[in-house]
Amino acid sequence: MQRPTKAIITDAGYASRYLPITKTIPKAMLPFGNKPIIQMAVEECAEAGIREIIIVATPEGKPIYEDYFGNAVNHIRKQLVAQGKVERYNSTVLQVLDLPKIRVIVQDPALPYGNGSPIASARDYFGEDEAFIVLYSDDVVFGSSDAKSLIDAYEKHPDAKAIIMAQEVDPSAVDKYGIVSLKDGDKLDYIVEKPPVDKAPSTLVSYGRYLVTTEIFDHLKPGNEGLDDELWTVDAITAMVSRGDIYVVKTEGQWVTTGDPKNYFLAHLKYVLDNEDYAEDVRRAIPEVIETDRIAN
Repeated sequence: MQRPTKAIITDAGYASRYLPITKTIPKAMLPFGNKPIIQMAVEECAEAGIREIIIVATPEGKPIYEDYFGNAVNHIRKQLVAQGKVERYNSTVLQVLDLPKIRVIVQDPALPYGNGSPIASARDYFGEDEAFIVLYSDDVVFGSSDAKSLIDAYEKHPDAKAIIMAQEVDPSAVDKYGIVSLKDGDKLDYIVEKPPVDKAPSTLVSYGRYLVTTEIFDHLKPGNEGLDDELWTVDAITAMVSRGDIYVVKTEGQWVTTGDPKNYFLAHLKYVLDNEDYAEDVRRAIPEVIETDRIAN
């Protein structure tokens, strides 16, 4: 087994639920505190020992990501040095520049719509029989590196065709997600998208954290569209079940989605309360805001 050293992070959609702001900046550049959402995924990869990250973006998003992860903004550093505030640069910008190697590419426009197409667009950056990590930028994991958990599991199961992360959800919510059916304890049988509550095979949700081998590219191509004529990553993974074992690992952290404005706000709030030095101010302010709103209405 060769330990995976590369990862794909996807943000190639136009995030229409976030318009108008996403007509100018990619969704994953929305802030968590003073860093963008996508930096959470990049830092997760760094913690796992990943050395090269391929971000798959829209044509408009590509220069924005290249600037954020590659621009040293030396004019800002010089100004902060002159003001005696260089630590503001060292503790923020310098940390971004020290992250693993990042390459930004554009999704292949010839591919069908779907969350599998950004992955397929990165095919040329991998050799044969190479394992790598896939992260959806709008899925955030607090308290653990799923990328590291995936690599640790691969070291235990080097014969795996793929390994996927999962999290338990309330039974009433299974009709909102892709739900995992297990066999033999910790192996994938299949994934069913948004099943009725009384038909769900489990309460385990599959979300955007996968370890896959280059075999997945055999399935992520035109002609293999699924639901709504889209190219789905989970369809490709499920198709690989017949050719070998796919393992399911429960996250040790907490997965949240930022796929829509409501969940983004809740995730951002959790990030602030867990990480920012003004967290207590926010905790005190929330009841005051609620009470003021109650009185006003």
